Amino acid sequence: MKILLVYPKNPDTFWSFKHALRFIFKKATNPPLGLLTAAAMLPDEWEKRLIDMNVSMLKDRDIEWADFVFISAATIQKDSVNEVITRCKARGVKIVAGGPLFTSSYDEYEHVDYLVLNEAEITLPQFLDDLRQGKLKHIYTSPEWADLKKTPVPDWRLLNIRKYASMSIQYSRGCPFDCDFCDIPLLYGHRPRIKNRQQIITELQNLYDRGWRGVVFFVDDNFIGNKRGLKSEVLPAIADWMERMKYPFTFLTQASVNLADDEELMNLMVKANFNTVFVGIETPDEESLAECGKRQNKNRDLVECVKKIQRFGLQVQGGFIVGFDSDPLTIFERQIRFIQNSGIVTAMVGLLNAVRGTKLYQRLKGENRLLTEATGDNTDCSLNFIPKMQYTTLLEGYRNIVRTIYAPDQFYARVKKFLENYRPLHNSLGRLSMSEIKAFILSIFVLGIKEKERFHYWRLFLWSVFSRPRLAPLAVTFAIYGFHFRKVFEKT
Repeated sequence: MKILLVYPKNPDTFWSFKHALRFIFKKATNPPLGLLTAAAMLPDEWEKRLIDMNVSMLKDRDIEWADFVFISAATIQKDSVNEVITRCKARGVKIVAGGPLFTSSYDEYEHVDYLVLNEAEITLPQFLDDLRQGKLKHIYTSPEWADLKKTPVPDWRLLNIRKYASMSIQYSRGCPFDCDFCDIPLLYGHRPRIKNRQQIITELQNLYDRGWRGVVFFVDDNFIGNKRGLKSEVLPAIADWMERMKYPFTFLTQASVNLADDEELMNLMVKANFNTVFVGIETPDEESLAECGKRQNKNRDLVECVKKIQRFGLQVQGGFIVGFDSDPLTIFERQIRFIQNSGIVTAMVGLLNAVRGTKLYQRLKGENRLLTEATGDNTDCSLNFIPKMQYTTLLEGYRNIVRTIYAPDQFYARVKKFLENYRPLHNSLGRLSMSEIKAFILSIFVLGIKEKERFHYWRLFLWSVFSRPRLAPLAVTFAIYGFHFRKVFEKT
């Protein structure tokens, strides 16, 4: 068999970091971990090729070479998915599709030959068994949850790692919380399932042996969903391995805000060389938090939680949402004030959208307020339901938030505020890589000379050189992030 694995193109959003990647001469932020894991489940004797359309073009001869085209995608990639399906159909090549988009919206893809849904550890072997017996079905699905201890190491041989800004690894699936706008419980359940420490060390060693040095993203939707396993086994094992290997990686991940309650856990993460964590803050409004079921964020000083995590040596990236039914008219100014006061440099603000299968989707459907399917892009100013707040007020309020927080004066002030209080471990700040040196040189020409923000850029850089010299590279990195975010919002 000849198998072509295709990862569709992402649009230009927060997470694409398209405008930042040009500074380090990379094509994409993260590799398609799901496809690489699925590839490792296919028979060794099969020929396999991977085309990540964020890195290289999908050519007609690639499709014509294949017996099957495997596609995995998220909702945000829907337009690119449709293009790939059309091209495969035109050339008579069979399509095997899976991943979050197809699992939640399989009824929209009746024209796809084979839908291998839910978790591939369960449904892909069923597909392969039927293929061997010559009795393939249209849909493969399962109500069971996969045992991650049986998940193979991703097939990194298929990837040109030099094209990416970071590599990816997964420790757990599932989240113990029940936010009504989130589809993670639908896709992966409430009980976090985990890999053991030997699996994690094996995957890290595999990346190391492939020549990777730099950022590794633990893609778990809530890395701390199972604290016991993390604290007793996995983080100590990572810390020991990192020390033995002389700290080849820095780690980032996603976690709930209750991380701030566990000082032992934060210390273990920093010791293992985690330096960044994305936290879903969503909103400072207690009624809106109650409305969406974000109980882990209620009845706490969220600004102080963020600052505490930062004091322990972890940069906090934050997710924010406007458009809840309970949002007051003051929410826009409150969001701006929260972001500025907390020192969250990378603040990703989006309009609420109802993703298919979520509790929010079902509630709005019952209230006849749904308008269309969500695009998956929370920066495109789209809204797929009728809001309680007047639409024009909500949209202009949202635009005012992003205009304000990424305006050079506000953004650079926030960067300086964060750097003044940030105390990372020495391990996280090793020697500069060649790509970082190139990024600095390019930033001088783009941000320091060409762009209107040049005064802010030079003032921040010179301040960091004289006041916090170890953090000067981070200051430049943040300046580049701000440039990316401004470009994204200029588009919308």
